[in-house]
Amino acid sequence: MTATNKAEKKKSTFDRTEGELLYVQVSDFVREKIYSKEWGVDEPIPSEHELMDMLDLSRGTVQKGIRQLVDEGLLVQQRGRGTFVTQPIMARPSSNRLLSFGESMSRQGIEYQTKTAVCRIEQANMACAENLQINEGDDYLYLVRVRYVRRRAVMLIESHLSLTACPGLEKENFDREPLFAIVERLSGRSVGRSEMVYSARAVGKTRGALLDCDEHAPVLDLDQLVFLEDGTPFEWGSVWLPANRCVISNETRRVM
Repeated sequence: MTATNKAEKKKSTFDRTEGELLYVQVSDFVREKIYSKEWGVDEPIPSEHELMDMLDLSRGTVQKGIRQLVDEGLLVQQRGRGTFVTQPIMARPSSNRLLSFGESMSRQGIEYQTKTAVCRIEQANMACAENLQINEGDDYLYLVRVRYVRRRAVMLIESHLSLTACPGLEKENFDREPLFAIVERLSGRSVGRSEMVYSARAVGKTRGALLDCDEHAPVLDLDQLVFLEDGTPFEWGSVWLPANRCVISNETRRVM
C-alpha cells in the first residue's frame, strides 16, 4: 500500500448514528470503503490500532465489526500480515454480444425508468487510474443510476467513467438516453467488450437505501470493466441486483 493511500485512510471521517450498535457501524464504514472501491481487492485495510485511532472506538468494538465482514467474505485475516480485502472467487468473462442492461430490458419488452442519484466529477485514485488507464488524480465522472420497473428499484448501476475517452460526458442527461448510446455518440467509437466478475454480497446501508431494501439483504454484485472497440477502457464500476428481484440468464454453446 502506498503512503498516499495510507494518508487517505487516516483522513476518513466516521459519523456515529444514535441507537445503532457501534460494531455494526464499524462494519458499515469498512464495507462502504470496499464497495466504493476506495479500498481495493488484495489490499490490506488499516490495522486494528489504526482503525481504533481513526474511529475513536475500543479494540473490542473494532474487532467485532471486522469479524462480521470476515464472516460475510469481504475480508480475510492472514496471521502476521493483517486483514485484506478479498477477491471474489467466481469470475466469468462476458463472451456473448455486449448489451447494456437498458438495451437488454428494452429487447425483452420491459418498461423501465432510470433516475440519476449521483453525477459528479472526482479525482482518480490508484485503482481507478489503473483500470481506466488514466493518470492518478485525473478527473473522471462518478455516476450512480437506479433502474425502476413498475416503480420498484431493481438495479443500481455505479460507474466510474473516463472523461479522456468520452469528453463532455458530464454534461449529458443519463435519465433520458442509455449510457452506451451516449458514449458511442461522444467518442465516435463503438462499445467493444466487457470483463465481468460476479459475487454475492450483503447490500450495505448506502446501497440498500437506494435500492429500498434492508442493509443485510443479499445482492448480486457485477464488477465490470467496459472497453471501446479499440480497446480503450471507458467504464469501471458495479451493477447491484437485489437477489429477490432480478436474475441473470445466459446461453452458451459447446465448441467441439
